[in-house]
Amino acid sequence: MKELIPARIAALQSKLKELNLDAAMIYDRENLIYFAGIDDLEGGALAVPAEGEPELFCLWMEAKHVREVSGIEKVTPYMFPSNNQSTMMGAWLKEKGWKAPKLGFTRYFISLKDFQCLQSAAPDMQVCDIAIPCYEIRSIKAPAEIERMRVAGRALAAGMEAAIACVKPGIMETEVLAEAEYAMAKAGSMGSPFRMQVLTHKRQLDIHPYASRTPLEDNAPVVIHLGASCDGYVAKMCRTVFLGKPKEESVRIYEVLKEAQKVAVEALHPGVTCGEIYDKTTAYVEAQGFGKNWVMEHIGYGVGIRQSEFYPIIAKGSATVLQANMVVDLLLPTIYIPGVGGPRITDTILMKEDGVEFLTDFPAGPVCK
Repeated sequence: MKELIPARIAALQSKLKELNLDAAMIYDRENLIYFAGIDDLEGGALAVPAEGEPELFCLWMEAKHVREVSGIEKVTPYMFPSNNQSTMMGAWLKEKGWKAPKLGFTRYFISLKDFQCLQSAAPDMQVCDIAIPCYEIRSIKAPAEIERMRVAGRALAAGMEAAIACVKPGIMETEVLAEAEYAMAKAGSMGSPFRMQVLTHKRQLDIHPYASRTPLEDNAPVVIHLGASCDGYVAKMCRTVFLGKPKEESVRIYEVLKEAQKVAVEALHPGVTCGEIYDKTTAYVEAQGFGKNWVMEHIGYGVGIRQSEFYPIIAKGSATVLQANMVVDLLLPTIYIPGVGGPRITDTILMKEDGVEFLTDFPAGPVCK
């Protein structure tokens, strides 16, 4: 995707001017993939001025590779340990001679050492958050990005099939996940973008659990939430398997969520707001009698380099207007009722001008074993 980089840098520079910032200082892997076009860079950083040429810093041993694969023309190597990404970015900033530069960072992705080197170079610098503008630029996917996500989606189907095949009472969550990970790797996945979930029923109402050594319960639902990646791009999918003779209300909850996902997907088209999708989906859930148990105000996120990107967010009251070639996940929340709630479903979905494409193509179920 080297040929896409100049347009991406131009879009970022346009945002910097709009925000009255002097430069973006990019250290995180996500945005190095997007704005530099390289997904295997460690110890690298990218300086993008609002006006002028961006500069990418990397270890001297990797400079040849970085020049070959990156879309950044100016690649400057450094020798470690006499220098590192922090000192190089500090020297770049000092060379600019700005009195009180306004610098954009992608929120969570800067170390204390990075910050100290920049502060030493420009003591009066102002720090600004450009995380959401970067997610916004990344939200419209190019064909090459979509194809990588398709590969990840196909790997997910293999992983889900393997997981479902081995699910049984008494097996540990991690054992199921191991079978899924092996199948996904064989099918082309280059690793998961998050800590994946295989969850027995008693753990399903937690917000962010992950597969543990807990044995699976009989006569209950099992949630399987997997992620796969291809060359820096990801997809994710969740399904629920029912073991033995589960409570009828648990199965009904999954059926309601499955139909709610259909409602959300039917509303997914260019020009609609994220809030409208949320409202239509919530109205369906409420009509089924579960409104008071539907407590999440976010039912989907953008998907791309990250498994949950923060633009767009399918959320209550969101005025964000969806556009063609955005990719989102729908619909992860469950219905929160102790003892019966917990089943979940989600898919990674590409929105086109004339419809949608499920990048995670796998039967919705429910699967009963």
